[in-house]
Amino acid sequence: MIRYALRCAEGHSFDSWFASGAELDRLQGAALLSCAVCGDARVEKDLMAPRVRTAGGELTGPASASEQALAELRRRVEATSENVGRDFPDEARRIHAGEAEARPIIGEARPSEARALIDEGIPIAQLPWSRDRKTN
Repeated sequence: MIRYALRCAEGHSFDSWFASGAELDRLQGAALLSCAVCGDARVEKDLMAPRVRTAGGELTGPASASEQALAELRRRVEATSENVGRDFPDEARRIHAGEAEARPIIGEARPSEARALIDEGIPIAQLPWSRDRKTN
């Protein structure tokens, strides 16, 4: 996957992910790409700053405001929640039933388990990152 900075003919800038550069070219050629802001189909690649991995594996370079906000949200959630891992569905049920201390928890649930929790009236939310820091 590769993220491109894009700009429409109306001057709106936005980012989007593509399977490859060839896929971006294919979508542009088929007029299947449009501006995320106004819908204009005249979209071109915009100037991008490179993001380079250092020896420590960290990304360097400018982060967008949304990337910075997401990183701060992740830091805050992880600092104030107990990670219960794969026990998440059971622990969420125990908390909801009053059988365990009410506290913020994070963990893992299969899609079917998450749907079951929602159907049972247990409030949950999917987090926009994975456990593996290298993937997000």
